[in-house]
Amino acid sequence: MKQISILGCGWLGLPLAKTLITKGNSINGSTTSENKLSILKDAGINPFLVEIEEKEVSQNIDSFLAKSEILIIDIPPKLRAVDPNSEKKAFVDKIKNLIPFIEKSTIKKVLFVSSTSVYSDDNGFIAEENIPNPETESGKQLFLVENLLQQNQNFETTILRFGGLIGEDRHPVTFLAGKENLENPDAPVNLIHQKDCIGIIEEILNQSKWNDVYNAVAPFHLSRKDYYTQKAIEMNLPLPNFSSEKSNIKKVISSEKIETVLDYKFRLGDY
Repeated sequence: MKQISILGCGWLGLPLAKTLITKGNSINGSTTSENKLSILKDAGINPFLVEIEEKEVSQNIDSFLAKSEILIIDIPPKLRAVDPNSEKKAFVDKIKNLIPFIEKSTIKKVLFVSSTSVYSDDNGFIAEENIPNPETESGKQLFLVENLLQQNQNFETTILRFGGLIGEDRHPVTFLAGKENLENPDAPVNLIHQKDCIGIIEEILNQSKWNDVYNAVAPFHLSRKDYYTQKAIEMNLPLPNFSSEKSNIKKVISSEKIETVLDYKFRLGDY
């Protein structure tokens, strides 16, 4: 049995915690909402109200980290309100404030949930060996945080870069249905299902794969037009209409490392 702290029991963190508990692990889980504490408790999670701010961290942080050897960080940058021309590094500052608490805790291993947005929209296959060159503010801050964590000698960090997140209750086609003149019709999709997210994290923990970086995108890369049209039909939604202009974006995120190093098999039937 492992004692694990999950910072951010949201769309992914909560079902991940539930899965890890069924495998005999003890989970400390954090939320920023008092209303959600009872939901975590009912799921068998040790609930903690934790706020990570740019200048301070909740007093509960020490108790949340206590006795855990592994910390999973799964909190979104939430940078929509940040001026893209600003030098402000809100998410980076939050993690900088968190690190001293990790250093003085029992945490020895950190799994940081990042994103393939750390890569630019270059053409061709993108593997972990490709040097990130983020174009969005979110991608830039995620990459800075990746480096902050991996350069710290007080704990080992593995980076997990997820593609577009989908699940039974979350799919981009619900936002695209019926829309007109959508861009990049022939750009390949780079998606990852919630079930695969959890399965891959389980393998990293089970196999103790630390100080590493993994891209996590299903080896399934239909064009945006073909895929979202197909999904709209399956879900009985209005068809999305795409622009006739060809796309210059041919980015395909490779998950070959996950398939070979972790020997992980994606659940392609869920896509």
